[in-house]
Amino acid sequence: MFDSKKIEEILKTKDTWTQDELLTLLKKRPAIKKRFTTISDMEVPIISTPADIKDLDYNKDLGMPGQYPFTRGVQPSMYRGRLWTMRQFAGFGTAEDTNKRFKFLLEQGQTGLSTAFHFPTLMGYDSDHERSIGEVGKVGVAIDSLADMEALFDGIPLDKVSTSMTINGPASILLAMYIAVAEKQGVSADKIMGTTQNDILKEYIAQKSWIFPPEPSMRLITDMFEYCTTNVPKWNTISISGYHIREAGSTAIQELAFTIADGIEYVEYALKRGLNIDDFAPRLSFFFDAHSDFFEEIAKFRAARRMWARIMKERFKAKNKKSLLMRFHTQTAGVSLTAQQPENNIVRIAMQALSAVMGGTQSLHTNSMDETLALPTEKAVTIALRTQQILAEETGVANMIDPLAGSYFIEELTNKMEKEALIYIHKIDKMGGMVKAIDKGFPQLEIGNAAYQYQRQIETKERIQVGVNKYVNKNEKIDMSILKIDPETEKKQITSLKKLKKERNNELVNKNLFTLKEKANTSENLMPFIIDAVKSYASLGEIISTLKEVFGEHQDPGYL
Repeated sequence: MFDSKKIEEILKTKDTWTQDELLTLLKKRPAIKKRFTTISDMEVPIISTPADIKDLDYNKDLGMPGQYPFTRGVQPSMYRGRLWTMRQFAGFGTAEDTNKRFKFLLEQGQTGLSTAFHFPTLMGYDSDHERSIGEVGKVGVAIDSLADMEALFDGIPLDKVSTSMTINGPASILLAMYIAVAEKQGVSADKIMGTTQNDILKEYIAQKSWIFPPEPSMRLITDMFEYCTTNVPKWNTISISGYHIREAGSTAIQELAFTIADGIEYVEYALKRGLNIDDFAPRLSFFFDAHSDFFEEIAKFRAARRMWARIMKERFKAKNKKSLLMRFHTQTAGVSLTAQQPENNIVRIAMQALSAVMGGTQSLHTNSMDETLALPTEKAVTIALRTQQILAEETGVANMIDPLAGSYFIEELTNKMEKEALIYIHKIDKMGGMVKAIDKGFPQLEIGNAAYQYQRQIETKERIQVGVNKYVNKNEKIDMSILKIDPETEKKQITSLKKLKKERNNELVNKNLFTLKEKANTSENLMPFIIDAVKSYASLGEIISTLKEVFGEHQDPGYL
C-alpha cells in the first residue's frame, strides 16, 4: 500500500522523533506505567505508522464491505441497510414468568429474543429430579416439556420473531420443542428463524455443562446440521461460542483461536457425514465476547471474519459466498462486571457494546448493571437495551462501515491477532483436531494459565479495575433492588410437571422413547424421533435418560 521510499522516510522521522522528543520528555517525566498492554497482555506500541503495515494489501487483506475476505463487514451496506439485532438474554422462574419478560422487552423495542434456561435444563434434568432441588428457575427459565415451551412463546408469533436459545447438550430437544410450538401456531418449520447455541466443544473447554461424551454429542450436532439444512433452512444450527471461553479467563487471541478451531472441527464432522459444505455452512454462526479493551476487541472481530473466510475458501473449498461469511452475535463481558459500585457497569457495558458495533457484529446483547448480584430487574434490563438504542440512534456510529479501517494501530493489531491465533490452530491441527486437543487438556490448561495471569495482575494492581483495586469506596453500601425468585416457583413447576406426566398418553410416550433408543443404536438421524417424542409430551429429562442408556455420560478428566 505504501511506497518503499516513503516508508524509509517515515522510519527516519520516527527515529528522530523518538530521540529528540520522546526520550527527552521521558527523562523529565517518566511513563505512568512500566508496561502498556492490552487486557490480554499484548504489548501496545507507543505509536503506529505505515511502516507497521507496509505489507498490507488492501484488496487481499481488507477488501470492500460484503466482499472477500470480509474484514470490513459481511454486508455491503452494513448498518445503513439494517441495524444489528438487539437482544437481551432473558429467562427466570416459570415459562409464564419469562413469557411476560419477553413481551416487556419486545414492547421496549427489542428486535430478537434470547432465551436463558435454568441449570437443570442445561444439564438434561427435569425439575422434579433430585439434582434440580434448589435450582428450579433460579438462573434461567424452567423448561421440562413441550407444555412449558408452549407457555414460553404464548402470544409471540414465531414467523416474525428471531429466537436465540442458549442450550448445548439438549439443543436438539429444545429445537424440537420450538418446531412443535411453531406448528401449533400454524408456522411451518421452514419459516422459523433463530439459533440454537449447540456448541458442545466449548462446554468441555470452558463452561462445563455437558451431558454425553464428545463423539455422541458431535453426532447429535451433525444430525441437526443435516436435518435443518433440508427442513429448517432459516435456522442457525449452531452458534460457535468464544464467549464462554473468554469468560473462563482466556485471552482475546485464545478466544479467537479456540472458537475458530471448534468451527473447523464441526465442519470436519459434517463433511465426514457426507454433507456438502455449501449446503450447511451458510447456517453456521458465531458468538463472541466484547471485553473492555476497546481496540483489541475491534481487531479481534475484524480478524475473525478474515480468518474464517480464508479457512472456508482455502481449506474447505467452499464455493457459496454465504459459506464464507462469519456472522456473529456479541455479548458484553459478564466477567468484567463488578459487585462493587455496580452503576459503573453501565459505562463498561456501553464501551464494550461500542466496540462490538465498531467491529461489525450482526447481533448484540448488553448485560445489565446488576447481573453480579442477581438476574436483572426490568429497570436494569431496560437501561441495557436503551444503551444499544442510543448507540444506534444518537451516536452516528452506524453511519460509517468499519470506520477504523486504515488506522495503523487497528490494522497492525488485526494482523497480529490473526497471526497469533493461527499458531494455536496449527498446534491443534497437529494434535488431530479440537476433540483430540480437548482430550489432552490443551485448551483447558491454556485458558487456566491465562486466567491465573490476569488475576495476579489485578491483585498486584498491575492492571486496574475501578472500584475493586483502585478508587474504592471503603464504606460502600449497595442500594439497589434485585430480582428475587419466589421459592414457590419450584413447587409450582414440579406440580405442573407431575400433572402433565399423569394426564398425557403415556403409552405413546413410552413407544416414542423406545423407538428413539432403538434408533440411537443405529446411524440414523435422530431429529425426527426426538420431535416425535417431544410432540407426545415426553419430558426433556426422559429423552436425555433414554439417550444416556446408549451414549453414556461424559466424565471430566480433571485437567484443572
